[in-house]
Amino acid sequence: MKFYELDSVPADSMRYTGEYNAKRKWGLPGVHCPTCDSSWGGISEVYPSVDLSGLPEAKQLEKAWLEEDFEKFERLRAMVRPLVPAWARLTPGTGFGPLIGSARGNFAQLYMLYSWRVIIRRDALEQLQAEGLRGLKGCRTELRFRQRNAPELMELEMEQHGLYHPDCLPPGNNEPCKTCGGYDSGPSKQPMLDKASLPEHLDIFRLRDHHGVIVITERFADTLRRLGFEEYSLRELPVR
Repeated sequence: MKFYELDSVPADSMRYTGEYNAKRKWGLPGVHCPTCDSSWGGISEVYPSVDLSGLPEAKQLEKAWLEEDFEKFERLRAMVRPLVPAWARLTPGTGFGPLIGSARGNFAQLYMLYSWRVIIRRDALEQLQAEGLRGLKGCRTELRFRQRNAPELMELEMEQHGLYHPDCLPPGNNEPCKTCGGYDSGPSKQPMLDKASLPEHLDIFRLRDHHGVIVITERFADTLRRLGFEEYSLRELPVR
């Protein structure tokens, strides 16, 4: 079985005119970790299906900020933990809820202006689901169009599984910080996947150690080509 990184294409090669401007209602703060001395505030770990409106403390998560008090960050993370899937890492900066904002133009089946986020037309999602591809969870967006005949746009929520192989990482960087859960850096050589860590029940997923990287199986890649999907790129990731 081959695996590929699913990525965007250069903006100057896009034929479709679709674009959007949006943000999420809730998110964990960034944080300065007292153990690894790093400041983390990533935006690629997201759970668009998770609704935090029922939490009494939800207001605290409606603004982005860097939290210097790590114990406060831990309390906020623990508060959210029961509402997210068991495999969620909840790294600093994790976002929750649907994308809220405006959109315009014509959208390709997949829209990946940001390589860590997959926006998909509902009709395209239904096409892929009809092919039996596993791991396709489409979540509604709140992207408003002013034009007629606007597409219904969904966002994919992907599970986190799989790791880079230690041989492609800098020495000492294949384990997360025990305090904040962050990984220090990505591959220093040709990226390779750790075969033992890869899920057997999914055709699309995020890497657990670098969740901005979206991985699809050969079956998924072949389906995209056969159905004529456009404006995405693939890079094969060797497995060891």
